[in-house]
Amino acid sequence: MLSHDLVIVGSGGAAFAAAIRARRLGASVAMVERDIVGGTCVNVGCVPSKTLLAAAGAYHQARAHRFSGVATRGEAIDLPALISQKDELIDGLRRTKYLDLASSYGFDILAGEARFADADTLMVDDRSLHGGAYVIATGARPAVPPLPGLPDAGHLTSTTAMEQTRLPERMVVIGGGFVGLEQGQLWSRLGVHVTIVGRIAPRAEPELVARLEAVLRDEGINVVAERAVAVRTGSKAKIVVTDSGEQVATDAILVATGRVAQTDDLDLDAAGVKRDERDFVVVDGEQRTSNPRIFAAGDVTAGHQHVYVAAAQGRVAADNALTGAQGEVDYRGLPSVLFTSPALASAGMTEAEALAAGFICDCRVLALEHVPRALVDHDTRGAIKLVADRATGKILGVHALAAGAGDIILAGVYAIKFGLTVKDLAEAWAPYLTMSEALRLAAQSFTTDVARLSCCAA
Repeated sequence: MLSHDLVIVGSGGAAFAAAIRARRLGASVAMVERDIVGGTCVNVGCVPSKTLLAAAGAYHQARAHRFSGVATRGEAIDLPALISQKDELIDGLRRTKYLDLASSYGFDILAGEARFADADTLMVDDRSLHGGAYVIATGARPAVPPLPGLPDAGHLTSTTAMEQTRLPERMVVIGGGFVGLEQGQLWSRLGVHVTIVGRIAPRAEPELVARLEAVLRDEGINVVAERAVAVRTGSKAKIVVTDSGEQVATDAILVATGRVAQTDDLDLDAAGVKRDERDFVVVDGEQRTSNPRIFAAGDVTAGHQHVYVAAAQGRVAADNALTGAQGEVDYRGLPSVLFTSPALASAGMTEAEALAAGFICDCRVLALEHVPRALVDHDTRGAIKLVADRATGKILGVHALAAGAGDIILAGVYAIKFGLTVKDLAEAWAPYLTMSEALRLAAQSFTTDVARLSCCAA
């Protein structure tokens, strides 16, 4: 029987963070992977989707930029070449950021199917593997809703959509969350007639969602803010039926209705590991499962599904498993980014969340028409919203719909994490003609009519 201080099931962001932390503590580590090393982010998630979004953005800009006197045009899309370039990027990052790192840190990656034989023993195919502690980090996969007619019609997921080598003429995206919106705009900008069926970014700030929906519609994306209830297959098209009876004809259906934990075949019951009603592994704040020697981290748990959260959870899980510490992840100011164009980024609480938590809120929404960077870019589609505690002035939430929103949101994270007030942000330095200046202007709008300010005067 093979034995290690820490055995990790999975090889994505949470798994590698746990393994690296364990090796830095001097522990012996074995990692088990049944498929491709690297997990969701590098293989089928963040990396491929963002490089294809960047490509689609470049193509869209060539055909529809906002500057007079600059003639550009978009030629025909060579989708196989684009997909090949995406795959080359993935291969390179998988090698340098995963396989080479495993060798550098000195831990083994065992190929095989993992399942628990009991509370103390993991089987990898027909081999027994014993760990002083375990971390489950097997991630999640796209969920497929039980829509009548969908199995017969066939469908894409975000994974299989990014493997296409031919563009469909029409596509219905079922789901208006992060994946649905990114995939919808991606394929629309590459020339597909896209309809999104579902509520747009349902948990985001409504003032920003309304502006984002207007952008999508302006780009030719049809938005049906209803629930898909069935799919029919006709002689010439697939038909998606909504709860109001609306019928949308399409050539391809992309399902983007959330994700489900990959706990199949692990036999977690044999290990005494509890799961919730959606099969996500139940953990406490220390990433510990119902079996005190087994921890879990990343998308396999029912928490925030971001790779940076997975990494933080993996580090905490390894620390607690190997040292007996009782550390927890600090989620204050946790950011999220929807990589549409413009991007939608958030840190901290929404206004609704702050009110539900008992705060008396003071909020401001600053349209990008008042942001010099947006004006010189001829792109004022978007806004900044600040959520503050009226009693103390402390920033509770920062929300941005803007080009580069994912970059400027880091300042919002700092503001929330370190307890800055609206006054602090309003008086902080901000370089002129950057989008980050929008945060300072939004803070100034609590006490000043920013429309009456000179370009760079406080």
